[in-house]
Amino acid sequence: MAEEFSTALQEPLKGTSSRSEEGRMTRLIDHFKREWQIYAMLLPTIIWFIVFLYKPMYGLQIAFKDYSIFRGVAGSPWIGLEHFNTLFSNDQFIRAVWNTIQISALNLLFGFPAPIILALMFNEVLHASFKRTSQTIVYLPHFISSVIISGIVITAFSPSAGIVNTVIGWLGFEPVYFLTQPEWFRPIFVGTGIWQEAGFGSIVFLAAIAGVNPSLYESAVVDGANRWQMMWKITVPSILPTILIMLIIRIGNIMEVSFELVILLYQPSTYETADVVNTWIYRQGLQSGQYDLAAAAGLFNALVAFVLVMTANTLSRRFSRTSLW
Repeated sequence: MAEEFSTALQEPLKGTSSRSEEGRMTRLIDHFKREWQIYAMLLPTIIWFIVFLYKPMYGLQIAFKDYSIFRGVAGSPWIGLEHFNTLFSNDQFIRAVWNTIQISALNLLFGFPAPIILALMFNEVLHASFKRTSQTIVYLPHFISSVIISGIVITAFSPSAGIVNTVIGWLGFEPVYFLTQPEWFRPIFVGTGIWQEAGFGSIVFLAAIAGVNPSLYESAVVDGANRWQMMWKITVPSILPTILIMLIIRIGNIMEVSFELVILLYQPSTYETADVVNTWIYRQGLQSGQYDLAAAAGLFNALVAFVLVMTANTLSRRFSRTSLW
């Protein structure tokens, strides 16, 4: 279908220019008539993108305006880069950016390899029933609401009845108020994210492993390779393109720390290490009503993410010939 569509758009007809245009248009119409069901299926997605992703971009201009809800987007006066100057002179915003980078770096360092390791472990399990049961158990947290996940974490680390402090008490130590101490927020947050998403994230890598040519393993067995050697010499190199693609996507989302989980777990006493750009935007935009300043912060966040994904994609294409585009 893609080849027919490309041919309908690109192939010129012999004769005059007008006849060529008419011919291309005729082929294009014929193509749509023949494949209209596919385009009808695509239409809801296109509408969703237009309504929820492209149309809201009109409001980005308030980042450069002294926005008033009474004047509206069009009626508010332009003030240039004043909001961005305010952002970069705001200590709380700088702290939020730094916290976002640190939490994302920890997620990248510990959270990104977790589903890969899990997929490799599942691939080595030979007992089918045990494998299915284990996969179901590790997939489940992904389908649990962040509200419930945060409730489980808060209960587990409760200083009075939490299982963690209960064990600490058995060992003869005093209970620790984990969720009120800034230094404990990042380890708890990153660990919770790994527990919630590692199992579901391993599906992509398991699918990549399933696509590895079985004859490679058969040849390795003939050559006397053990399971460990086959994993490192065959499985990992074979899924490396998938790993790089997922890494590029992960780097592109480095400024998008899980807003729901942060806002459910953090509190004023942990702002020092827990306040990220998204929660800062929430407080400034919705709670304080500074929509223009929040829009400027959101635009800055998006630009940083764009630069990061472009850089990661370029480096990946240059050094490994694997890229998103």
